[in-house]
Amino acid sequence: MSQGARQAGKASLEVPFHLRCRNRAKTKLPIEKIRSRRKGSRWHFSMSKIVGIDLGTTNSLVAIVDSGIPYVIADAEGRRLTPSVVHFPGPAEAPWIGAKANRVRVLKPGETVYSIKRFMGRRGSEIQEGEMLVTYPVKGEGAGPVAIEIHGRRFTPEAVSAEILKKLKHDAEAHLGEPVTRAVITVPAYFNDAQRQATKNAGELAGLTVERIVNEPTAAALAYGLDKLSEHARIAVYDLGGGTFDLSILELNEGVFQVLATQGNTRLGGDDLDQRIVEFLMERIISLGGPDAREDLSLMSRLREAAEQVKIKLSSETEVEVALPFLTPSFSFSHRLTRSELENLTRDIIVRTRPYCLRALADAKLEAKELDQVILVGGQTRMPLVRQLVGDVFGCVDFEAVSGSLRIGSEFHRPSGSLLNTSQNPEEAVALGAAIQAEILAGGFKNMLLLDVTPLSLGLETLGGLMNVIIPRNSTIPIKAGEVFTTAVDNQSSMLIHVLQGERERAKDNWSLGRFTLDFERAPKGVPRVGVQFEIDANGILHVLARDIKTGRQIMVKMTSTVDVNDAAVQKMVEESVEHAFDDLKARQWIEAKLRASEIVHATRQGLADKGAELGAEEKAKIVSALERVEEILAAEDPATQTGDPKQLQSASHILDEATRPLADLMMDKAMETILRRRGLIQ
Repeated sequence: MSQGARQAGKASLEVPFHLRCRNRAKTKLPIEKIRSRRKGSRWHFSMSKIVGIDLGTTNSLVAIVDSGIPYVIADAEGRRLTPSVVHFPGPAEAPWIGAKANRVRVLKPGETVYSIKRFMGRRGSEIQEGEMLVTYPVKGEGAGPVAIEIHGRRFTPEAVSAEILKKLKHDAEAHLGEPVTRAVITVPAYFNDAQRQATKNAGELAGLTVERIVNEPTAAALAYGLDKLSEHARIAVYDLGGGTFDLSILELNEGVFQVLATQGNTRLGGDDLDQRIVEFLMERIISLGGPDAREDLSLMSRLREAAEQVKIKLSSETEVEVALPFLTPSFSFSHRLTRSELENLTRDIIVRTRPYCLRALADAKLEAKELDQVILVGGQTRMPLVRQLVGDVFGCVDFEAVSGSLRIGSEFHRPSGSLLNTSQNPEEAVALGAAIQAEILAGGFKNMLLLDVTPLSLGLETLGGLMNVIIPRNSTIPIKAGEVFTTAVDNQSSMLIHVLQGERERAKDNWSLGRFTLDFERAPKGVPRVGVQFEIDANGILHVLARDIKTGRQIMVKMTSTVDVNDAAVQKMVEESVEHAFDDLKARQWIEAKLRASEIVHATRQGLADKGAELGAEEKAKIVSALERVEEILAAEDPATQTGDPKQLQSASHILDEATRPLADLMMDKAMETILRRRGLIQ
């Protein structure tokens, strides 16, 4: 980038590079005193255990590592999966959580909250109309947060999630026989800063110190024991859960897991399949003269429950009877749904995961045949159609599993393609991985480390409206990076720091994460030095530091209110960055050439005004002709695209530069003469 393009101020790296977990550095770890008397001259303390939690859209789980063995903790009724459902029975009554709430969901649909994860950390204006088709009241307008109003009370998604976390915390405490105050919680890899912060807030509301926010695919890799693979092993993690989809590619290097690439969609999952089945059943019911479920919340809830059960059964059966008796006193519904029908209904939803897989491979600069394993995560991956698609995309042997050191396939044991590893329970893998990560933080499994990546580039707006990338896409986190910038005009007293996220060259085509201003002493242009440092902590949350290098004055901003856009927009941005790559490059070249040309034109005009009379007529005419040509090209800029011909402008600027050499020499001679006269060296 040219000097002029940097002069709008943003980005510096003055602080030494080192990686640390900001969360752990700032938070006092809870210490529980287990003895109230001295033993000799010392007090005895015990650090509370750290549990791993998979806070899922459909189900949530809590896990722990005991004597090196990770396992999921069951509740008092022996269930290891807690439905992510909260029922509010009354304004003054305690909420019901889990299976109990799920049972009453059919009877009290308007008072029972489910799939709350989809609303975490999101603004009201970003909620699509289709997502509002839940049986409980969801409200949200403009930039305000989403809220659920039940019994005259407003609940945020964080507050509802906190109730689920409290239940998991209670289950863990009952099992371990001691208080649990620390946790590692997982999130989809594509959760943005606001969604990650909302998850952390939910943990704190539940009385937990959130030691680490971990990407779900990353945690799953630990659960599958991928640290035991050979050096440089590469793994794809295909995670299709209730409400989110992630595809991550990891590589094992000297015991360290590094995420090479991550793609995903925060609103694509099993819930979408359920909704498609519900729509199918509604059409059938209405066509047979039955009631319209859209006008009856209780009926809609029954249809959703039936759809989920049918979907689960058809993963192991080829045909299922859907029976809904007495939808009205005079109408009952029955339909036999086959696996083939289900696949025809939902195939387009499953196929939507394919582009993310291919983009992740492209980001990692790998071909599918170079992968060692593909692991499946999320209950939806039990569906045969999903496994078939994964096998097709990555060239895996169909329905292959692992037994000891053998790869078991239907026809042979040594396939040339990557291994489709289905050895773990896909619904528990993330929670188990979170527990392993918790054990790493607690000091166990010391030879294992996990490195995540940032999915999109982060940078600053600079002069001319360009984006200057500070942290490129797919950089390993935690990370710090930055640059030193200066001013573009004389006597500038402040600098606007405009933080951006995206893959486009122009600032206006990327997402704005936030703005703030740093004040400093007035000075000529190019003199002030402002450093702006980006730090992404271990939880994937961005912190931006701006520092006036002369005075040391600085401002630190935590970017917790990032723009929350749906993943269709994420996909669109990545696609547009490729589609418009040549146009964007041309735009950047034009803007940089324009900035330089404008500086030359300004300097030339001023030089002609001061010393033009002392030039020869031929030299002056040559300068004026070249100057007018540059101004002519600048004036020809297309107002619609705000671009012109950069090569033509660069060539004209070069000609003007050469033409002004006599003027520059004359001005330099006069300046030297003035200096020498002031010093009395010449008369």
